Amino acid sequence: PLDGAVPTVPVHGVRSGIGDALDDWALLPTKPDWAGGLRDAWTPGEHGAHEQLEHFVEHALEDYDQRDEPAMAATSSLSPFLRWGEISPYQVWHRLHERLEPAQRQNAAAFLRQLAWREFNWNEYFHCDDIATVNVRRNFDAFPWREPSDDELDRWRQGLTGFDLVDAGMRELWHSGAMHNRVRLAAGSFLVKNLLVDWRVGEQWFWDTLVDADPANNAANWQWVAGSGFDAAPYFRVFNPDRQLERFDPHREYVHRWVPADELRPEPMVDLKASRLRALDAYEQMRRS
Repeated sequence: PLDGAVPTVPVHGVRSGIGDALDDWALLPTKPDWAGGLRDAWTPGEHGAHEQLEHFVEHALEDYDQRDEPAMAATSSLSPFLRWGEISPYQVWHRLHERLEPAQRQNAAAFLRQLAWREFNWNEYFHCDDIATVNVRRNFDAFPWREPSDDELDRWRQGLTGFDLVDAGMRELWHSGAMHNRVRLAAGSFLVKNLLVDWRVGEQWFWDTLVDADPANNAANWQWVAGSGFDAAPYFRVFNPDRQLERFDPHREYVHRWVPADELRPEPMVDLKASRLRALDAYEQMRRS
């Protein structure tokens, strides 16, 4: 801060003043080291992008049919490189078509559909460049969102909701700047539907923390979860985080990477059944108005 105020930053469960002299903040991001987890997870640049593409084609593509399991290394991890222009969708598309063994074709086709969704979102953004702030389906302007407390938002952001899959994902996000797509759906649905918080609040947090957040995909995916976007999920589709955990991380391999097994867990923020019914009632209220 230019006025000399002491910076305040979130640090895994608390907000604490950082009392270092402003000189410590001037050039190198080491106090605090914001980029430590990012350096562990990513190698930015064109060379790193092509290395990641080769790794995906040679090693992970064969497991892509297990991509919904967050403990598996079965996704491409190319989205940050695509977001920053370090590799293009055309290069990825043609590389997959160069070396497709018969056994890989089904997985490759599934992956290329995801690549096409990214381009679909950019087409949306071309026609509606305000999708980060305005509901595509304008009837959602009447949706009765709750005004969350600071404590509620902090618990969601810091992975202290009491729901293991959501908490693991939010901690992965804070550490690495990334989150598995299946877990993003659960974390986003929890905020928008179980907590009844405006999707734009979540979109802003992901914009600030995701290494792959871009103006098209970040906003379009939040509107998809909320039910307010193009070709969005029906609002009544609420991702139950406990069922998602049972289905996609039954042995808790992913959860235990980010939430220690011996950690004293907070009480769940909401009752999943009651909060789902509250969300559906809110949706009906919007429809009537």
